[in-house]
Amino acid sequence: MSSSRGFVDGSDAAAAAPGGTATPARVKRWLVALDIDGTTMREDGVVTDTVIRAVRDAEAAGHEVMLSTGRSEGMTVPLLERLGIQPKYLVCANGALTLERTDTGAYERVHVETFDPTEVLQTIRGALQNGAYGVEDETGHYLLSGDFPDDTMTASGDHVEFERLLGVRATRVVVISPEHGLEEFLDIVDKMGLHKVSYTVGWTAWLDIAPEGVTKATAMERIREWLDIPRSRVFAAGDGRNDIDMLRWASTSGRGVVMGQAPDDVVDAGNELTGGVLDDGLAAALDTLPR
Repeated sequence: MSSSRGFVDGSDAAAAAPGGTATPARVKRWLVALDIDGTTMREDGVVTDTVIRAVRDAEAAGHEVMLSTGRSEGMTVPLLERLGIQPKYLVCANGALTLERTDTGAYERVHVETFDPTEVLQTIRGALQNGAYGVEDETGHYLLSGDFPDDTMTASGDHVEFERLLGVRATRVVVISPEHGLEEFLDIVDKMGLHKVSYTVGWTAWLDIAPEGVTKATAMERIREWLDIPRSRVFAAGDGRNDIDMLRWASTSGRGVVMGQAPDDVVDAGNELTGGVLDDGLAAALDTLPR
């Protein structure tokens, strides 16, 4: 079966050319899911020319190259112009939000997962009295309680009393605890037993909580089905604990590419290891995709 972009999604058999001569099938499409921070983008916000070239080349070869991130919609869509790609779908908020590109080139929400964060917020606050708490609602707006570092999230959010966070239909909850080191924070989170929600811990004492069972992997599998791309042709790249499920999903039959600077539990989730973000490891991995 030929796609609208002219490459073959079916078997490896050669296609019949006019006059009965067989010609090799063109490149088969892969679904390529890229984490942003620590994978596509460096910590200082730089996306190198080398990475941009590799991302564009992968799309030009016919692959479906998209972003799958913990970022909000407002922090994700503007990056597409810098990368120079136009993916059909985007995954934001660690899988709770899926966007689709319209005929006008804008992105609209096609799948949103929400939950009531009241119970989990009250549980965490009992263990982290001095933590800072944020809730992203189904429109992408943030309500924040406590001191967050200055970034796009805090610039666009409303600072409110903790009680205002309760009962909001949330796509995710963000918790930070600057007074704790990462290992101590991991231990605290583990003892909370947050079995009713999906959660990941970032590089520092930063906790992302999503609706139960929702991860980047669940969103990517839905998109894979929509695009009708085999599981053997999925490629996911990431570096953080919020990428673990996506990397495992990709590694099952395809390629789960872990950045070189990732912690051991993230490395264990993938089946390939590339260079670190400072060494343009993503570009090196993308350059191995079929052309």
